[in-house]
Amino acid sequence: MKAWIIHGVNDIRLETVDIPMPGYGEVLVKVKAAGICGSDIQRVYGTGAHVHPLIIGHEFSGVVVETGKDVENTWIGKRVGIYPLVPCGSCIPCQRKEYELCRNYSYLGSRRNGGFAEYAVVPAENIMELPSQMTYEEAAMLEPMAVAVHAMRRIAVSKSETIVVCGLGTIGMLLLMFLLEAGESGEKVFHQCSYESLFGEFCGKILVIGNKESQKRRAVKMGLHEDHYCDSRTQPVEKWLPEHTDEKGADVFFECVGKNETFVQAVNHTAPGGKVVLIGNPYSDMKLDRDVYWKILRNQLTVTGTWNSSFTHNRWDDWHYATDRMIQKRVNPAELISHRFSLEDLMQGMEIMRDKTEEYVKILFASFD
Repeated sequence: MKAWIIHGVNDIRLETVDIPMPGYGEVLVKVKAAGICGSDIQRVYGTGAHVHPLIIGHEFSGVVVETGKDVENTWIGKRVGIYPLVPCGSCIPCQRKEYELCRNYSYLGSRRNGGFAEYAVVPAENIMELPSQMTYEEAAMLEPMAVAVHAMRRIAVSKSETIVVCGLGTIGMLLLMFLLEAGESGEKVFHQCSYESLFGEFCGKILVIGNKESQKRRAVKMGLHEDHYCDSRTQPVEKWLPEHTDEKGADVFFECVGKNETFVQAVNHTAPGGKVVLIGNPYSDMKLDRDVYWKILRNQLTVTGTWNSSFTHNRWDDWHYATDRMIQKRVNPAELISHRFSLEDLMQGMEIMRDKTEEYVKILFASFD
């Protein structure tokens, strides 16, 4: 089979290798679609992977073509999405089924072979059968969709509160999509850590900070009020936000960038008693100035991190939440797919993301057979 294999920083090659064999508790998936994540670009051109050589790619979907021992062969022929985090199953978070907090996890595409290939071996516990209404391309977006859902469900938001989303990469755009859907539907949302109780409604005022005209166009098309978008290149955020939050600040501020300046903005523009949700992977070391620390103390802010998503095979987990919204046509992640390539041409997509030569949101490869 053909596979993109990283051998080190700036050393990724399309190679022909043997099709892997599924082991105990595993299945072999013929990959039908896979998205490129920003972390893949960092892995290829910045830091390398945890082990080399390695097939990268963790946002993918496909069809099961073979099963290993202790896996029912009824899975063969099933269309599946793949949860990339492989939990140890024995640590305390795993015992609570909080697999995203596993202390000894592995990961498809960064610690073990992933989906930038014609075939991939994955644990049977990590696959989810796809509904017939969902395409392989949509299923390849389930992973970033679930990450956005997980962030949204980390905190409670009441109907009257103001929400800010700062940063409109793929995760920020998907987060906005789910927030707008929840606000429009007026439905209550299940908290990801308490599946049996409703906790609030995402019906507040939503403000967005971005830095591209294309981001504004997409956000407005989703349903964001045009006046609720701030282009940080042309509008001073420090002036724009107070005008739209009655100077008290945001009740919830989602920081989706991962830079010192945007973290400081989040703290400075969150209302007393408000919540800051950190989503963006850090670009570099994050430093906390004394004045920023004081503001967290004196405004009694709640600052929380979020990472990955919940996948428990329970209908209330993040993956099922995202799936339900998609098949009910409440969200349309496919509108964020900006580029499609064949597996052989995937390097073009990686270079676009590395060099930012074109505007993009989600770049993926799809099998056209």
